[in-house]
Amino acid sequence: MDSPHATPSSDHEFSRLRRFLFEKAGITLPAGKKALVGGRLARRLAQCDVQSYGDYERLLRSGRRPTEVQTAINLLTTNETYFFREPKHFAWLRRYAEKVQRRAPPFRVWSAASSSGEEAYSIAMLLADTLVGCPFEVVGTDISTKVLEQARRGHYPLSRCSGIPAPYRKRFCLRGVGPEEGTLLVSRALRDKVRFSQLNLDQPLPSLGVFDVVFLRNVMIYFSAETRRQVVGRVVGLLRPGGALLVGHSETLNDVGAPVRMVSPSIYVKP
Repeated sequence: MDSPHATPSSDHEFSRLRRFLFEKAGITLPAGKKALVGGRLARRLAQCDVQSYGDYERLLRSGRRPTEVQTAINLLTTNETYFFREPKHFAWLRRYAEKVQRRAPPFRVWSAASSSGEEAYSIAMLLADTLVGCPFEVVGTDISTKVLEQARRGHYPLSRCSGIPAPYRKRFCLRGVGPEEGTLLVSRALRDKVRFSQLNLDQPLPSLGVFDVVFLRNVMIYFSAETRRQVVGRVVGLLRPGGALLVGHSETLNDVGAPVRMVSPSIYVKP
């Protein structure tokens, strides 16, 4: 898994890389991921003309290449997502949006670990279908600048779009022809409803406004218990009273002491 130009990483070097990722992004990389890290960084070491993973970690800390830190984060963070993932959440979001749409608009949703955009666009499609005539906004953020570039384009292989309901595909998407055959483009009108920006959840949050719903799904599994507590505290601070926080079905807020109550597995409401 290592580059021919780099010496294999020792446990000590790997430990230092894990610590660096935790310091910069709050992400806890499991000790068993050494081979994965080697595979993702091997080519980058050659491009940076360094001979070992220890040398690369020292380069990151030196500040000689300020943009290299973001490059390393892009390479080492996992971004697995797809349209309308965990359908029960979207069924719940429809009911919730219908219930509160009469309050002062706009209805605002934050996709806090949006990856390449499928979650944010899924939310926007559902809201455009549900809140007819009512304004809404979707904000998508991620720590990886690489996946955010794809998210802003809204252009995906058809193989990744099977989760989009057929009526939504017809209404909100354009199917590629000619050189773009086999792809799908989210319509400009829907893309204009979604704003993407780079954000590190492990740092103080910028001014994002207040949200009705936050999707914080399938990201806390990479955080330590203390980081989860801090992240959830910051996120809940941006929820309006009565707003909802959705986490992944394999995640829970039981150990973070957040000021929210569970209304359904993986769905929490701020009193």
